[in-house]
Amino acid sequence: MSLSKNLGRSFVVTAELDPPRGPDPTSTLNEARALRGLVDAVNVSDSPMANLRMSPIAIAHLIQRDLSLEVIFHLTCRDRNVLGLQAELLGAHALGVRHILCLYGDPPTRGDHPEATGVYEVGADGLASMASELNAGRSKAGRELGSCTDFRIGVALNPTNPDLEREKERLQQKVSAGAHFAQTQPVFSTEQVERFMDAVGELPIPVLFGVLPIRSVKMAQNVSKWASVPAELLSAVEEGGAAAGVAWSAKLVEDLRGLGVAGVHLYPLGKPEIVGRVLGETPALTAG
Repeated sequence: MSLSKNLGRSFVVTAELDPPRGPDPTSTLNEARALRGLVDAVNVSDSPMANLRMSPIAIAHLIQRDLSLEVIFHLTCRDRNVLGLQAELLGAHALGVRHILCLYGDPPTRGDHPEATGVYEVGADGLASMASELNAGRSKAGRELGSCTDFRIGVALNPTNPDLEREKERLQQKVSAGAHFAQTQPVFSTEQVERFMDAVGELPIPVLFGVLPIRSVKMAQNVSKWASVPAELLSAVEEGGAAAGVAWSAKLVEDLRGLGVAGVHLYPLGKPEIVGRVLGETPALTAG
C-alpha cells in the first residue's frame, strides 16, 4: 500500500464507493475489485445522504484484507458524539484502516431516517483535531493512551464555493487541526481549479480534485443545483450522451495532471466501469 508515499509526490487517483445497504458486502467488494489496478485507493462513504449503509470501517477493512486495495474511510460528525468518534477511530486503527476523510455529514432530515437525531458535537476540523490527538497518543480529554495511532487525516474542500475567501479560511482551519490531505467536491473545468488556486495561494497540503462524469442531461441539471456545470459540457452531453460526459472527464483529468495538482478523486456513482473509461479515454473535448 503506497498512498501515503505517493500523496504529494506523484499524481494520485482515488474513486468513491458506497457501502452496501444491507448486511452482505459482496456488491461493494465487487465494485472495489473492478477498480483494483486503476486507482491508488478507494473511498468508502459513511451513510451518504443520511441513508442507512453498512459501517464504512467494516467494509474498508474487508476491501483491504481481501483485495489489498488501500481505503480512505469517511467518518461524519452526524451520528456519534466525541466518545463514539474516538472509539470508531481506535477500532479502525486496530483493523489497519489508517486513512480517514473527516466530514460534517448530511443532516438526518435528508435521508431515510428523518426522525433520527444529528449529533454534531464537533465539526470536521474538530474531528480532524481528535484524530491528530490520537496520533499524539492522547484522547480528546487529554488522557494518555499508551501508544500512538498513525492516521493520515483527510478533509473536504469545495473549489466552486462562490465565497473562496471563506474556503481559504476553512482550509487553513483544517490544516491547523491536523489535516494531511484534502479531497474536493466535483469540479468541471480547469478554470474552476485555477480560480480556486489563485484565491488560496500555495496549497499547504496535497489536494485531490473531484471529477464527476456527467451521464445525462437530467444528471447535469441536478448537479447544476449545487455546482457550476459549464454550458459547453451540457451541450456536449445533450448531443453525445454519456460518452460525451466521459470524454469531458477524461480530458479534465489530463488537464489537471498538466496543471501539476496532486491528483483527482473520481465519483463513479455506482458505475465503477466508468473509472476505467475516464482514465483510458482518448480526450476529445475541451474541459475549460
